Amino acid sequence: MDFGDLLAKRKMVRSYEDRKVPENVLKRILDRATRHPSAGFSQGIHLIVVLEGRTRLAEAAGEDVWAEKGYPLWLSTAPVHIAICADPASYRDRYDEADKSASIDDWNVPYWWVDAGAALMLLLLASVDEGLSAGFLGAHAFDDLSSLLQLPVGVLPVGVATIGYGAPDPVVGSRSRPRLDTVHHESW
Repeated sequence: MDFGDLLAKRKMVRSYEDRKVPENVLKRILDRATRHPSAGFSQGIHLIVVLEGRTRLAEAAGEDVWAEKGYPLWLSTAPVHIAICADPASYRDRYDEADKSASIDDWNVPYWWVDAGAALMLLLLASVDEGLSAGFLGAHAFDDLSSLLQLPVGVLPVGVATIGYGAPDPVVGSRSRPRLDTVHHESW
């Protein structure tokens, strides 16, 4: 698929058909997502594939409460969940090595968040490239996502991407927001 077409097709999807994602397709998506940038080659971003525990994640996100308000089911219908997690210790350890001239204490940005965002975007684009749809829900929306995923101490959940064959998305809320001019040249 042409890159421009790929970008044009990418959107956050919250409605899926009841169809499994073939294992070989999921493997290709994961392979592509793991090719994200990694500050100093820290390799501190981890992906957790959840196939059997999707209902548990939907419950932890309060999907039933949203359904009672008239919103359609989303998480429980997505055939694949992929949690994106960041391990800041990997970055600290890497930047403590002799070939690095600065400590992460000198950073004004925690680059594990940048790398996690890059991994998420590759995951979304790889899904679309495979003819699938994808969405994302931030970790803040889940009740104790760290415990649900049994994350080691210090590893931070970023959120959960949902992947599957997109179904018609019911219109909920406003989708007619104007596009803002967010590109500036030379200065703000």
